[in-house]
Amino acid sequence: MGGVGGETGRIEAGALGPTRTLFTVHVRPAGMSNLDEFLAGERLDDVVFYLSDAYLDDDSRLRNVGTETDGGVRLILDGETGRSAFQAGTGMGAMEFAKTAMGAEGEIARLLDDGACPFTEENPDDDHEIRFIFAFAEAQNEEVGGLYAEGDVIHAYAHCTCGESYSHKWVIGDRDGE
Repeated sequence: MGGVGGETGRIEAGALGPTRTLFTVHVRPAGMSNLDEFLAGERLDDVVFYLSDAYLDDDSRLRNVGTETDGGVRLILDGETGRSAFQAGTGMGAMEFAKTAMGAEGEIARLLDDGACPFTEENPDDDHEIRFIFAFAEAQNEEVGGLYAEGDVIHAYAHCTCGESYSHKWVIGDRDGE
């Protein structure tokens, strides 16, 4: 009989009498967080919204909803709720922000709570710290080709204290060692 962790087993089913049907059981490892599930491509309908401590008020109710990190708060929410929270927290629409951020490519940490602003060399006297990040995952789409043919893709968009925004996307699994 099927067990855990992708073992194969058999189950009896069938409308016209018992039949033997092969099945695979998929069980998530114990202790897998919502972030782990998102980064593994298990939460394609969710978004991640990160706000730095410098950007977020100390008494913000988002601190009670999200997960505290070393430098801020990370929320993992269903898509609609996440986009609404992003708009409420930043004053701008999530998709409009994403379109703006796509104009510059930078590096955003795999855990979606830090980044490296691509404008640091141009403006070395400015501070370059993350203010907020918005991210979502998109299912593999071989018809589109390129990166999307390789697997599910994470799209991440960051806003820096220098006032610039940038983006980073990667195939889920490519950055697992980070």
